Amino acid sequence: MNLNSEVQYLKGVGPRRAAILAGVGIKCLRDLLYFLPRRYIDRSMIVPIDSLKANMTATVIGKVMGSGILMGRRKRLEVVLGDDSGYISLIWFAGYKYLEKMFKKGDVLSVTGQVTYFQQRQIVHPEVERIEDEAAELIHTGRIVPVYPSTAALKKAGITGRAMRQMVSRTLEMIGDISDYLPEKYHQSSGLPRLGDSLRLVHYPEKMEDAENSRRRLAYDELLDLQYLILKSRKEKNQVSKSHNYDEPRKMVKGFYRALPFKLTSDQSKSTERIFADLRSDRPMHRLLQGDVGCGKTVVALLASVYAAENDLQTAFMAPTELLAEQHYQNWRKPLEDIGLNCSLMIGAMTAAERREANEAVASGQSRIVFGTHAVISESVQFQNLGLVIIDEQHRFGVMQRGKLIGKGQHPDTLVMTATPIPRTLALTLYGDLDISSIKTMPPGRKPTKTVWRSASTRPEIYKYLRTRLAEQEQIFFIYPLVEKSEKLDLQAAEDEYKRLKSEIFTEYRVGLVHGRMKSAQREKAITAFRNKRLDILVSTTVIEVGIDIPSANIMVIEHAERFGLSQLHQLRGRVGRGGQQGTAIAVATSPISDLARRRLEMFVSSTDGFEIAEADLELRGPGEFFGTRQHGLPELTIANLARDTELLTMARDIIIKLLAVDHVLDADDRILLEYLQKKLAGRKSLTRFG
Repeated sequence: MNLNSEVQYLKGVGPRRAAILAGVGIKCLRDLLYFLPRRYIDRSMIVPIDSLKANMTATVIGKVMGSGILMGRRKRLEVVLGDDSGYISLIWFAGYKYLEKMFKKGDVLSVTGQVTYFQQRQIVHPEVERIEDEAAELIHTGRIVPVYPSTAALKKAGITGRAMRQMVSRTLEMIGDISDYLPEKYHQSSGLPRLGDSLRLVHYPEKMEDAENSRRRLAYDELLDLQYLILKSRKEKNQVSKSHNYDEPRKMVKGFYRALPFKLTSDQSKSTERIFADLRSDRPMHRLLQGDVGCGKTVVALLASVYAAENDLQTAFMAPTELLAEQHYQNWRKPLEDIGLNCSLMIGAMTAAERREANEAVASGQSRIVFGTHAVISESVQFQNLGLVIIDEQHRFGVMQRGKLIGKGQHPDTLVMTATPIPRTLALTLYGDLDISSIKTMPPGRKPTKTVWRSASTRPEIYKYLRTRLAEQEQIFFIYPLVEKSEKLDLQAAEDEYKRLKSEIFTEYRVGLVHGRMKSAQREKAITAFRNKRLDILVSTTVIEVGIDIPSANIMVIEHAERFGLSQLHQLRGRVGRGGQQGTAIAVATSPISDLARRRLEMFVSSTDGFEIAEADLELRGPGEFFGTRQHGLPELTIANLARDTELLTMARDIIIKLLAVDHVLDADDRILLEYLQKKLAGRKSLTRFG
């Protein structure tokens, strides 16, 4: 047997178990060895229960002595855990009905969390791992025990942690020595262990340092593959010529500049100059324009659109929501018409007649700039001469959607924008095939939003404060995580809270509602009423997260703030204080909250810098959740952690840059590595940010 042998032929597996293992990506023995432990239990790190102190974060191992639902001011599940030294209560306030069925008397648990005292020693909402008898024996003999990811299907098939350890052990025994593709020169420069040693020690470490060094070697392999695909893609793009040419900016561009009611910031000017230079190049532009909420990316994109129109080219400007597409259209139609440019709107909510009229204007070339949602990529939309594609909040679109839009032109220039600044490590991975422009300076007069974090128990005081602001003619956003009540989640929902705020709390004020399930016309009606000050309070879900511009709204209350990601909180906060007045964001969190949520909220309150926020969010959440990486057409990173493997990423990138450089003379080791990567990744399409 070899690494490519099917896992079903391994002793103890067979066809039925193999089908279950395939569900978690294990089809061959190689997959099995690369199915890494998600954590390790180290005897030396376990604390006896009677040694636990208040506010200490620790791991304990013990047996379930009993459990039950406790009544009182708040219902909760209590599980009593004991070891040879004492007892501790494990407490859950949320999901207790489901959790109650999970714990049986005599179960051995590994428990991690922060210790508190409330009449007795306790851990609220701990991380819990059930341990089989065999693992417990290994722990007590001082072994480091790997804990593997699990699913309901794996458990049902009897594929426990013990079974995984047995399968890995048999595989390593049968395979024997594993050859290493990495040439000697690269071993010496990286200082990383051999592949065979890494695949053994990552499953059976003698000390924790072995596990981490082995993980780093396997992560390095992943990052080499990734950087090869990205940089090969970039090289291929630079070999394509575009069919259209640009003259120097003339009357139309200069007229648009003059009509702007403000002066561009230095970063806006630099970004515009770089984009104009890209447009004049004989290679298609592939540029990312990133900047904090409210920094003024849209006007830079519009300047590029005007420049394209001046050169007889059309622009497709695709936004992620109908609200944002309509806002762009309404805000910019008049200034564009004033310099002789017609524009169109294309969204799903249009009538058949409206869509037909827009299609004709685009096909004839009468419409030079098209604002729209994914409706722009429909088959019926045909451009006369599409030269520039602008994708706003591009991580919200899939690779196929972006590719379809770009396919409507002959190698059009492409500008993608994001208000979620990209941490450096993601810039080298998700966007390694793009040129990047950053707008870090904010427009003059834009004040940082004052941000506070309050407990849900202080709502009466919050409402009192809001009344004083409403009395001063201020407008307020209330943000909720759900549209309607869910049985699974104990969260307030926008629809219910809209009714409560309107009928019980702010009865004398005008309260509106907007969410993603409403028809487009209803949403636009509510947003317009709020913008025109016919509403005092707007209750919303995160549908307003992206781009909505209400200059008169200066206050936002974010309910269940503990449920939102850090970058999402920052995006929401960016909706207030846009008119030059001081913005205020109140994050309301419902206790108890996890340690991760606490760290998110602390960062949210302490910084209003989107670039700082993005770096912190990547570190807290990891890259998989920061942007859904599958949206980007990226190879899935199952081992590398971009938040902590920056050094490995840079090392891998430097090697691939050298291997692909036209003027670099390859030595024998270089050729071995390049040929290996070419052969391994030959079946993979070159990575493209645009489909």
